[in-house]
Amino acid sequence: MSEKKSANRIAKEAQLVEVVEKIKNAQSIAIVSYSGLTVAQVTELRKLCRESSVNYEVLKNRMFGLGLKELGIEGADDLLNGPNAFVFSNADAVAGPKIIKEFIEKNKLESLKVVGGLLEGKVVDAKTIDKLASMPSREVLLGRLVGSLANTITSFVRVVEAYRKKQAGEE
Repeated sequence: MSEKKSANRIAKEAQLVEVVEKIKNAQSIAIVSYSGLTVAQVTELRKLCRESSVNYEVLKNRMFGLGLKELGIEGADDLLNGPNAFVFSNADAVAGPKIIKEFIEKNKLESLKVVGGLLEGKVVDAKTIDKLASMPSREVLLGRLVGSLANTITSFVRVVEAYRKKQAGEE
């Protein structure tokens, strides 16, 4: 028996390393069952994902499961049945789930559904991913924070100015 690995084995090991990296780098991963989607729908969904820096990938459940095992993440076995796609959100945990939810609602799809996912390295159910999709995006939250800070600073300046005028007798 030869000690050399087959080309197929080497390719699978490289793919596993890639899957492990994708899981590690993702803030959230939505696992979606996609049976029955048309090619046009999948193409549109991939385009929407790309525009938001989200990766929509069809991977073998077994390969994804091996990646989870490699990272010590347990509890996803029940989610890895049938044809699944994996939606990796790297920059904003809300982005991928939000895209999927809006796509399902817009197209009134029953052939695409969230079965669960990962959030911060922990397996979560479909309801948790749905709640995540309902949250405002990172940009919206940051905008709200900046608005709140600006209002606070403006109010503070008004109070200081009113105090200055009172002290100067300018009322």
